[in-house]
Amino acid sequence: MRVVVIGPASERARLRQALAGTVDVVGEAATVAEARAFDADAWMIAPDGRRRDGEIALEPLTPREIEVLQLLAEGLPNKAIAARLGISDQTVKFHVSAICGKLGAQNRTDAVRRGVRRGLITL
Repeated sequence: MRVVVIGPASERARLRQALAGTVDVVGEAATVAEARAFDADAWMIAPDGRRRDGEIALEPLTPREIEVLQLLAEGLPNKAIAARLGISDQTVKFHVSAICGKLGAQNRTDAVRRGVRRGLITL
């Protein structure tokens, strides 16, 4: 099996060493976005040793995504977020989808919960 190892450099090295001889490591990447450039069968995510909650931040949120997440935490619907930020509600939907994907959240509420736990936003 051809895999790409994703995560912080020190943790990638640790995982690569643990995988020695069991799989074909075809590349390493800091983020999932970078890993997409490789031709591989799977991705293996090396957890950041500093995390205690078991959640892995695959990609950092952009400043605009953090703004949208903060407004989600305030309970605003997409149209109100769009009006507040001066963007379309379709763009808000795109940001919400990206936020959920990056945080591994199942829905808006879960995204807010994960954002608070990671210190990205405050309530």
